[in-house]
Amino acid sequence: DGLKLYGRYYHHKDGAPLGIFFHGYRSGPILDGNGGYLICERRGYNVLIVTQRAHGKSEGKVMTFGIKERLDCRDWIVYANERFGTKTPIILMGMSMGAATVLMAAGEDLPENVKGVIADSPFTAPGDIIRTVMKDYKLPVRLMYPLARLSAKIYGGFDLEETSAREAVKKSKVPILFIHGDDDRFVPCHMSRECYEGCCSDKRILTVEGAGHGLSHCVNAEKYETCVDEFLDKILGSS
Repeated sequence: DGLKLYGRYYHHKDGAPLGIFFHGYRSGPILDGNGGYLICERRGYNVLIVTQRAHGKSEGKVMTFGIKERLDCRDWIVYANERFGTKTPIILMGMSMGAATVLMAAGEDLPENVKGVIADSPFTAPGDIIRTVMKDYKLPVRLMYPLARLSAKIYGGFDLEETSAREAVKKSKVPILFIHGDDDRFVPCHMSRECYEGCCSDKRILTVEGAGHGLSHCVNAEKYETCVDEFLDKILGSS
């Protein structure tokens, strides 16, 4: 839709796999992507951390909870393939809204060199997480959600019910690793479980005990990194 998007590229090794990372709602790529970056650096992977639309230097006034961002993700893959070639293995990685973004992208027709997805603390659907937050703030969901959906259509040019991670994973052809903390009080852990259960591709799920939203790596880095390493070894081979 004509927006200019920004990212940072970190080169570690010629010809290495590329991790493309997407951050969460009102956050940033360096903050949310630290755990994933450390793993990629250790394994010698190159990393592209993306600033999502309507955040930081990236243009846009409206974030769409993964709906338009999933198409941005596809465009970043096109960019990477033009720069590095279609033989470079790509891993899509995301945190929170970024995790929902890469899960929604997994339901699109992606190039064959996209080898897997790592989704940390994703929500099932934009509408689901908005209704959850409304309930947390004790707002009248039956009244407020239709207004939110109408506002998104009028001012943002998108429909909150247009697509979802829940539906996208049913069409995914790439392996997916779901990660979630069981003490997540913003995006409930059951949302990852629901996506996992509906996923039709090769899949794995890690639940980290005592971890809040997006804090699984901080709470148990060893367990987190062991699981990610096993997933990456399976789909790409050991480094």
